[in-house]
Amino acid sequence: MSRPARIFAIAFAAAALQIGFLGSMILGRAAILREGIEIRLAVQPVDPRDLLRGDYVVLGYPISSIERSLIAKTGDQELKGRWLYVRLARNEDGSFTPAGAALDAPPSGERRDNEVDLRGIVAREPGAGGAVQVAYGIERYYLPEGEGRAIEEAMQQDRFEILAAVDEDGSAQIKALLHDGRAVYSEPLF
Repeated sequence: MSRPARIFAIAFAAAALQIGFLGSMILGRAAILREGIEIRLAVQPVDPRDLLRGDYVVLGYPISSIERSLIAKTGDQELKGRWLYVRLARNEDGSFTPAGAALDAPPSGERRDNEVDLRGIVAREPGAGGAVQVAYGIERYYLPEGEGRAIEEAMQQDRFEILAAVDEDGSAQIKALLHDGRAVYSEPLF
């Protein structure tokens, strides 16, 4: 094989690998949005804009603070940076609250029809209240340019939730931002 042909083959292989990697990320996210179990979570805004990325809302959730007593068999282990699977149970109003949690694997026992296991990472060790802070990867929602401030102000007064899809492995993706139960922004599959 001549040198130009070899260079072309290497460049083609590198491009194919990059495209394959990006495609797998997109298809993985789309699979969760399409096939995941839907859950609704109340949100609390934190900050609406980033000069480099545009408008977004950083979201906090009541389930982001998990009492250490809900976590099975922790003992005196260091928790920060470890996977935490939180079993959420659907309430009568359709929202989800923690029913239990376990490190590194979903909580033991049969999961009921109204329950889902959500995977997160322990971001902060328990403070004085004994609660760990958990990040689920759904704490940031990007908005159309110029709309972040209005959404943040509306969140201070009205009830906002997200509709998220949760995969069997506990990964979550935001499907929609809801205002009083109505979708104001929805994520496309692709």
